[in-house]
Amino acid sequence: MKLGFSAADEQFRAECADWLQAQMAGPFRDIRGITTLTAKAERRKEWEQHLGEHGWSCIGWPRAWGGRDATLAQQVIFAEEYARAGVPGRVNHIGVELAGPTLLAFGSEEQKRRFLPDIAAGRTIFCQGFSEPNAGSDLASVRTRGRLEGDEWVVNGQKVWTSLAHISDWIFVVTRTQDGSKGPKGLTFLMMPLDQPGIEVRPIRQINGDAEFNETFFTDARCAADSLIGAVGDGWKIAMGLLAFERGVSTLGQQMAFRNELDAVIAAARANGTARDPLIRQRLAKAEIGLRLMRYGALRMLSNTDLSQIDGAALTYKIQWATWRRTLGELAMDVLGQAGEVTGGEAYEWDLLPNLFLFSRSDTIYGGTNQIQRNLIAERGLGLPREPRGDL
Repeated sequence: MKLGFSAADEQFRAECADWLQAQMAGPFRDIRGITTLTAKAERRKEWEQHLGEHGWSCIGWPRAWGGRDATLAQQVIFAEEYARAGVPGRVNHIGVELAGPTLLAFGSEEQKRRFLPDIAAGRTIFCQGFSEPNAGSDLASVRTRGRLEGDEWVVNGQKVWTSLAHISDWIFVVTRTQDGSKGPKGLTFLMMPLDQPGIEVRPIRQINGDAEFNETFFTDARCAADSLIGAVGDGWKIAMGLLAFERGVSTLGQQMAFRNELDAVIAAARANGTARDPLIRQRLAKAEIGLRLMRYGALRMLSNTDLSQIDGAALTYKIQWATWRRTLGELAMDVLGQAGEVTGGEAYEWDLLPNLFLFSRSDTIYGGTNQIQRNLIAERGLGLPREPRGDL
């Protein structure tokens, strides 16, 4: 396993870092360090377009569709420098990291021409319509229904936890299009415009005061007949392909953000003297070791050409980082003590570390709960007998 980078890669790192630092110190300094996903949404849309104008929006995509044909190492480097520069999370993460790669892998040429340039340019923001009130981690239980009427799909149902749906332009939706079907059979993957009378988006207020997540209701909502990716009934295959992209190079950028958070916890412990507490010091050391192990594991996963091993590593990575970060949030509050329970700004305008604690409570739930991840590790990774499923 190669853990270092070439001289050319390091030159690319310097280019990335210089450009990103210049933007965060210059025209976009007002968004630097933002820790919530909904703050200054319009400015961050402008940032998405700025990235597109300068060719930094989706560097791993082919040049023909707005990317740079960047190598895996270059994608890792950009993700790391993006987080290191204090740039806030991408409001079009779903479009760039999930919808775009899914279109590249499964979309028609017409669909690629229609969507990819606007995603790359930051003009089209996507969100994801998978989870439902009774189909969260068990995606195969979706009940949202779609039927073909003439040259349009008509969709009725409800999705939940649709991140940033309130500022998005399009949503991809897993729908049940075959009457009487159960489980993964009879599902179809549709792309739908959100700005229409048949779709209502309701925000869900979180414990950190943000409202990143939403409920999305479909009442005779419509999209063109050719808005499906793949064929009718291919929804499960497309959805599983999309979820595979979720464990991509952005994991290294995510870890750089974790690095920033851990450094902030260490700085707080030194400032208020809790770093002298032997138990706190032990927990800080354990957090440091855990973060380094995650980095080595992610590099090994991304550099491995054996797809079966990549899949196994991806299964364990989600539960690893989610549990680590939730524990880091608890450590942050123990370091801060009572000071972490008071905000100096308006209600629910929390600083970095209290916000880390509050948001990290969801890390072991979204994207597959820890319990579901353990099932996946057992069944797919270790080949153990499947849990009984009466409807499959």
